Amino acid sequence: MKSINRAALLRRARTVLAIESQAVRDQMRHLDIGFSKAVETLHRITLTGGQVVVMGIGKSGLVGRKIASTLSSTGTPAIFFHPSEGLHGDLGMIRSGDAVLALSQSGESDEIKKILPTLKDLRLPLVAMTQSRASRLARLADIVILTAVRKEACPLNLAPTASTTAMLALGDALAMALMEINGFNSKDFARLHPGGAIGKKLTLKVSDLMRSGRANPVVRLGASVRSALLEMTRARLGATSVVNSSGRLAGFFTDGDLRRRLQKEPRLLEKKIDSVMTKNPTRITPDKSIHEALNLLKDGGFDNIPVVDSKGRAVGILDERDLLAEGIA
Repeated sequence: MKSINRAALLRRARTVLAIESQAVRDQMRHLDIGFSKAVETLHRITLTGGQVVVMGIGKSGLVGRKIASTLSSTGTPAIFFHPSEGLHGDLGMIRSGDAVLALSQSGESDEIKKILPTLKDLRLPLVAMTQSRASRLARLADIVILTAVRKEACPLNLAPTASTTAMLALGDALAMALMEINGFNSKDFARLHPGGAIGKKLTLKVSDLMRSGRANPVVRLGASVRSALLEMTRARLGATSVVNSSGRLAGFFTDGDLRRRLQKEPRLLEKKIDSVMTKNPTRITPDKSIHEALNLLKDGGFDNIPVVDSKGRAVGILDERDLLAEGIA
């Protein structure tokens, strides 16, 4: 067995990533009015009930499947159309009022060249994504998005690597531009993603996962740090809310606060919680989405966050472990 040079492998990986990231940056510099025209055309056909028919062969076809999926999941109706299958009956998938997005790095793929005359006969808007403006695909297209790639990341400069990365990135750019112009929002996204982690983040509310009642650790102002620690232990959580006599949130205390101060203050457990708690802590209300709660947790580097009602009363606590148990943290 040939010995493996790990350092050489890392060098190759970094070279590949450098070439592919440069390919994406090159697309930014070469974007022109063709991209804007493509977005406008695809948007217009969907407004009248049409769909985007994404077409490609080989590696471009694999990229096309992903682009079609991204378009569909972000509010632009789209399907993937295999040109070879189209020559044998799948043309029935395409309807009057659709638009075609054809992907081909060379613009000269035999299967695409064979289907182009038929697509032109159907008088469908044709957007081409290709590297060659002189190719047959580009010449027959109504709009051309050029994929300017200097070289592939393949050591032989043969396997589609940087070119497919660039094409995929341009497809994402199209999808996101259409998403914005369509006014597609998080509620729309949740409607199209009812299952899995994405759907849960957008559809579940804080009230669905927060710990409330006896499971919600709470101590009053004036309590000792020892009492707060016992309350956290009882609830099996690493934090407790601190409330005033009306039950309104006055502060928050975590096991991290305890660890940071315990070595410096040997008599910490006897101190009042008022002097060591975080005053005016970040909080959330039960009606907020789990997606919003996740952003607060991540932005603040928190493991948990107190939940308050409209009157500021501590009604629960949201713990990151409960989100992990749902597969959405």
